[in-house]
Amino acid sequence: MTHGPILSFTPHGGAMVCSAFTPAFKTLTVVLVALACIWIGQLFATDVVSWTLQSGGWLAAALCLMAYTGWHIVTGKTRLCADALRQEWVWDKRVELRELAYVKLIRVPWLDWLIAPRLYTKTYSHQLAVFYAAGPDMLGEFKRLERELAAMRARP
Repeated sequence: MTHGPILSFTPHGGAMVCSAFTPAFKTLTVVLVALACIWIGQLFATDVVSWTLQSGGWLAAALCLMAYTGWHIVTGKTRLCADALRQEWVWDKRVELRELAYVKLIRVPWLDWLIAPRLYTKTYSHQLAVFYAAGPDMLGEFKRLERELAAMRARP
């Protein structure tokens, strides 16, 4: 249910898909998960931690959660089409473009190669969502979306 002007936005070239996270961040994620696996394996191998639920079970659960999140970082995709913005992640996020009340592209200068820029969104129903994108074409469309929405809001 919209409460303001409805944005009409179509990405140049049609629907777009890009990786949610940068290759450097994905590599760092894989390395950290691998190091955690090695470390926990060494704890079990040297009997510092036993295979009991009280000690080993919690470490194994933490490692599984870390690996699950890492998998989603490596495989996560962001999609932009004429009607919605969507990100496949641990939990999928979707925002209808016609519902957008505010967007802001946030970047860390000179660190786009590591820290994926993100688009903060807010809908007329106050739903907040953050979409990460590592593709330069997608970032260009995010900037254009931000400009067009700001211009639409500025109209009387």
